Amino acid sequence: MSHVAVISDASHRAGFEPARRRAESRVLRWALTAAALAFLGLFLVVPLVAVFDEALSKGVRFYAASLADPDARAAVWLTLSVALIAVPSNVVFGLAASWAIAKFEFKGKALLTTLIDLPFSVSPVVSGLVYVLLFGAQGWFGPWLSSHDVQIVFAVPGIVLATIFVTFPFVARELIPLMQAQGAQEEEAARVLGASVWQIWRRVTLPNVKWGLLYGVILCNARAMGEFGAVSVVSGHIRGQTNTMPLAVEMLYNDYNFAAAFALASVLALIALATLGLKLLAERHLAADALARR
Repeated sequence: MSHVAVISDASHRAGFEPARRRAESRVLRWALTAAALAFLGLFLVVPLVAVFDEALSKGVRFYAASLADPDARAAVWLTLSVALIAVPSNVVFGLAASWAIAKFEFKGKALLTTLIDLPFSVSPVVSGLVYVLLFGAQGWFGPWLSSHDVQIVFAVPGIVLATIFVTFPFVARELIPLMQAQGAQEEEAARVLGASVWQIWRRVTLPNVKWGLLYGVILCNARAMGEFGAVSVVSGHIRGQTNTMPLAVEMLYNDYNFAAAFALASVLALIALATLGLKLLAERHLAADALARR
């Protein structure tokens, strides 16, 4: 009788053990979710709300007047112009570099891959300083540029060059693993069927990486519009001429014009939110493409 009781008690405990583990895992899951939401709320949502609250602290009219200020409009236009130059340049480079690295074998391939990662390991301030040392008045090419009336540092060309340098890994780094995972079988089959290089590129390679390319463009554009360190070194901080939006926000804040500074910062925040939405869309399509290829 006691033997039967022991067996019954053991089976009773065994039946409750999975339920206990499920309850513990549920509690742990809710605790981790709450901690993650609290962290996001404290370090993301609260600062974002504070930006818009401070931007509208003097009313909607002051907010609109701050954005209509000539210096603010010049900063917005310069930021968009630099992004319109830097992002397509990095798209061309990223497509060419990723195609070469993922689809072909050649000497110097490892070196090229390492150089693509160089902006990730160099401080943006240092990269901006390099352009000053190269193209500044006392730099290596400074006297020649001055004699030909060409100005790069403390002008728009320097801002464009610095932005291209700090953003050029994004497209390539997004496409290289994607192209390597896809392999070269489809391109080889198209070549056997008589397709030209341009036809292979346009009809096979590019459609296969379109969502990865969009993802890289989104990241590249976000960094181009928000870059501060490298641009700050080469811009010269000339109001209405070489101030991008991040630099203009800093100058307005240093002038104790807090509401105007946060008004311009809110534009960057809206751009960031739009970028986040596009990023989520691209990630969803990338995941769908990955599942379709399995």
